[in-house]
Amino acid sequence: MKDYTSLLGMETEYGIIREDLEDSDPVEESMKLLKSCPQKSVLGKWAYSQENSHQDMRGFKVQSLAQDEEEDTFCAEDRKRPYSYLEMKCDRVLSNGARFYNDHTHPEYSTPECNSLFSLVAHDVAGERIVAESAKIRNQELGKKAVQVFKNNTDYSGHSYGTHDNYLVSRDIPFDILVKGLVPFMVTRQLYAGAGKVGSENPKTNQFKGLQLAQRSDFIENVLSIETMIKRPIINTRDEPHAKRSQYRRLHLIMGDANMSAYATALKVGSTRFVLNLIARGTTLPDIELENPVQDVLKVSQDKNRNATLKRNSGETITALEIQEIYLEAVEKTFPEKDRESKWVIQEWRKTLNELKHSPDKLSDRIDWAIKEKLFLEFIESENLNWDDPMLQSLDLEYHNLDLDRGLYRGLEQENGVFSLLTEKEISRAIEFPPEGTRAKIRGDAVSKESEKIKSIHWTGIEFKNGDVLDLTGVISQKDLEKAHVVR
Repeated sequence: MKDYTSLLGMETEYGIIREDLEDSDPVEESMKLLKSCPQKSVLGKWAYSQENSHQDMRGFKVQSLAQDEEEDTFCAEDRKRPYSYLEMKCDRVLSNGARFYNDHTHPEYSTPECNSLFSLVAHDVAGERIVAESAKIRNQELGKKAVQVFKNNTDYSGHSYGTHDNYLVSRDIPFDILVKGLVPFMVTRQLYAGAGKVGSENPKTNQFKGLQLAQRSDFIENVLSIETMIKRPIINTRDEPHAKRSQYRRLHLIMGDANMSAYATALKVGSTRFVLNLIARGTTLPDIELENPVQDVLKVSQDKNRNATLKRNSGETITALEIQEIYLEAVEKTFPEKDRESKWVIQEWRKTLNELKHSPDKLSDRIDWAIKEKLFLEFIESENLNWDDPMLQSLDLEYHNLDLDRGLYRGLEQENGVFSLLTEKEISRAIEFPPEGTRAKIRGDAVSKESEKIKSIHWTGIEFKNGDVLDLTGVISQKDLEKAHVVR
């Protein structure tokens, strides 16, 4: 199968708390967590001058973003701290090609660029392990388990932090075609990609009682927006490809959840990649434009039957499951020749939709919201509780705790109660080594072998102290790796 999505990546913002302090400072705690990171890395040399988050895919450049205003506010406060800007960022580029840094109020882990689905999932789980090990070392320093880190998307105090899946796609695909093809899919992808959430923080639905499919659904306000902290969209329009702008777009999807289940991550990214390939090939998809896609995000998430009925622009209705089935059928028809990963995605996508329709209880070993539903219903029954009991929100947070002794998902893993997609060997390799066949290999090897020679580093290049610059902007595939050279 010809693949029109060149590279894949995940960015995960982790929640962090210091439990032994009444008012813990997430900036300080994130800094100290990063300083505890045991991986071989280059520290404090990230080239922020290469960042450009203000260009919009709709063809214009915005003057300012909400993140700029927050950054200004933080900077005013940070001037009172005994650290420089770069010291607070604690930016690390790891020997496996990943980036791990302090995004002000939370630690963030960005996987290296990957060219295969299972490689990406392994590197996402490797990120969990690296963050958890950093917390363990930090707690050993404190002499107590005070620092807890969560792979989730809400603190239940109205704050949401993101998990972004990224796809490098051809710029030849008109942006409006991408949007039209993706929106109905993204609205309904949460049927299997949602991490589950007790209750609601959306002002319009804060009386909701029960388990939503997804955590980010409470915070989606627009179809399109370049913003990531306010007016959060179904499709983010930031045009920052980290590649040759004339050839590529980086589709930066911010409405996804942080999945503890590697299976759910693989299905989420694998199905999205297939849909992008459908759009890139010019496949004619049925006209399923939704009348109110933003409202539908929350409607799908909160539907008790896990199959919300949605209104189309045509005036007809369609269910969330039907939308997913339409996309899957188009994939099966368009891509008859499949490699191992593609076969897995299609098989598991079909299996998951069928079980969601006929026997949703069977999803409780691999889809996060279904795992939570089973756990929480058992707890509600044993303790004689209602869904609005605050204990359930505490349990929801603990599901995402990375601590081996406290995390509910971690406990299920140790009891073999959830599906294991990856082997320990695959995870260990992703912790230590960069993925093959992408520029991350060059970056990771440079960190591993020449870290003291590096002056600055970024996704698209490395500058050495002797003045040499390794430009990786055009390095996408294994073939490109062979052409990579130093610019003097």
